[in-house]
Amino acid sequence: MEKGKKTKEKTDSNTTVKLDDAILLLDNYDQDSRNLHLSFKAAGFEYPAVVIEDDGFLPDDVTAVYHFFLGDFKAVLGDAARPKYFNEIRVPDYWEISGTNTSGKVQDLDKERGRIFYAEPKHKRMVRVVDWYDERGVVRSSDHYNRYGAIYGRTIFNAKGQKVNKSYFSADGREVIVENFVTGDIILNEENEVRIFHNKTEFVLYFFARAGFKQNRIFYNSLSTPYFVSNRLKSQEKRDVLFWQEPKRDDIPGNMQSIFKGEAGRTAMVIVQKKKSYDKLIELGAKKSMIHKLGFVYPFAKGNMHRPEALICTNSDHIEHCEDLIKALPQMHFHIAALTEMSLKLTRMGRYANVSLYPGVRTAILNELFEHCDYYFDINHESEIVSAVYRAFLHNHMIFAFQETMHQADYTAEEYVYPANEWERMRMDAEAAMSDIKALKKMLQKQRKSALSETVKSYQNLGEV
Repeated sequence: MEKGKKTKEKTDSNTTVKLDDAILLLDNYDQDSRNLHLSFKAAGFEYPAVVIEDDGFLPDDVTAVYHFFLGDFKAVLGDAARPKYFNEIRVPDYWEISGTNTSGKVQDLDKERGRIFYAEPKHKRMVRVVDWYDERGVVRSSDHYNRYGAIYGRTIFNAKGQKVNKSYFSADGREVIVENFVTGDIILNEENEVRIFHNKTEFVLYFFARAGFKQNRIFYNSLSTPYFVSNRLKSQEKRDVLFWQEPKRDDIPGNMQSIFKGEAGRTAMVIVQKKKSYDKLIELGAKKSMIHKLGFVYPFAKGNMHRPEALICTNSDHIEHCEDLIKALPQMHFHIAALTEMSLKLTRMGRYANVSLYPGVRTAILNELFEHCDYYFDINHESEIVSAVYRAFLHNHMIFAFQETMHQADYTAEEYVYPANEWERMRMDAEAAMSDIKALKKMLQKQRKSALSETVKSYQNLGEV
C-alpha cells in the first residue's frame, strides 16, 4: 500500500472511521501543531496540513490558507527568494538599523522609528515583522515578511495603535486580500472577481472548496475557526476529531461541551494532548466515551549516554543557584552558552574547573553541545533562547528546573521541578542520576511520560479509538 494510504476502519451503529482521507486543520503552526503534524508523518500518514494563521515561515509541506491565493513567491523571486536579514530592510537615507540576537530597531538620530521582530530561531536575525512608529511613538503599520524575503502583508493601525485592516500581496506585488478587523469582512480579489466574506470561517470554507477538501475528514486543534469550519461542512457521519492542545483550565469550554452533548455536526471525539489538561477535564466531568489521551511521536535525536555533562543556555547572568550547583556537583561539567557576550558576573564562573563558557556561541558549537550533554538545567531567569528545553528533551537530556525559572512545563517532569529555596533537592537528584544509570533511566521515563511521548503504533491505531 502506498505511503499515506494506510486505512483503518471501525464500524459501529454511529461511526465509520477511515484514515485515508484526512486533513490537518491547524489554527497556527506553533510547537504543538508541528508536533501533531510530525507525529502523523512518523506514522506514515501524509495528510495535507493547512494553517489558518501563519507567520510567513511555514515548511514546504504545509499550506497556508491566505498564501494559497497569493501565488508562488519562490518561482517569481527566483534566486532572490531567501529570508530578509535584519539590516536589509529598506529605510530612508540616514536612518540607522541596529540589532541584537533577539530583536532589531530603526532609528532616526535619537528617535526610534521602527522595531524589527525575527522569525525563529531568533539568533539568525531573519525578518518576520517590522513595526513602524509615528512621531508619538505609536505603531501605525506593520510589514509582514515571509521566508522568501518578500513583504506579503501589511497591517494598518489607527492613532490609538489599534488594528484596522491587513492587506495581503501576491508575489508580484498586487493586493489580493484585505481583511477588515473592525467589521470582520475579508475581501478577495481573484481572477478578476471580487469576493466578500463576512468572517474568517466563510473565507476558510471557500479555501476548502477551491482546494478540494470539502469531503475530507478533519483533524483540528482549535475551538475557534477550525471548529466552526468543521461544523459548517456537511457530512452523513461524525468523523472529525478535535486535538486539544491547550493548558489545563478550570472549566470545559462551551464548544467542547457541545461536542460531548452530540451537538457538533461532524466531530466524533476529543483527543487531549497534555496530561494535566486531560486529568482536569476528566475531573470536571468530560464524557469519557468521547475523550481520549494521546501525546506526540517525538523525533528524538539521540539517547542519553549517562555522561556527567550539563548544558545551560542563557542570555542573562541571572541563573538561579548556578554557583551553588557548580560547587556542590564537582563531578558534573557545566557548559554555559549564550548568544550574546557575557557579563563579568558570568565570566567569573569560568574559574571553576567544571565549567566551560561559550559567549556569543555559534550555531555549530551549540548543536555539538546538545549532542555532547546528557543533562539540562533550566535555571536561567528571563526568556528562553534557541527553544533550549524542547531541544534538550529531544536529545534525551535529563531536565531539572526551578519553579521560578521553568520555561517549558510540557517537557519537564513535575518531580524534577523544585522551589528555588530547595535547590539541594535538585543537587541530590542530579547526584543520584549520575551515580546510578537505572535511576537515571527511571527519571527519563517519567520525563517522557509527563510529555506524553507516544509510539508510531499509537498513531497508526488511531482508528481503533
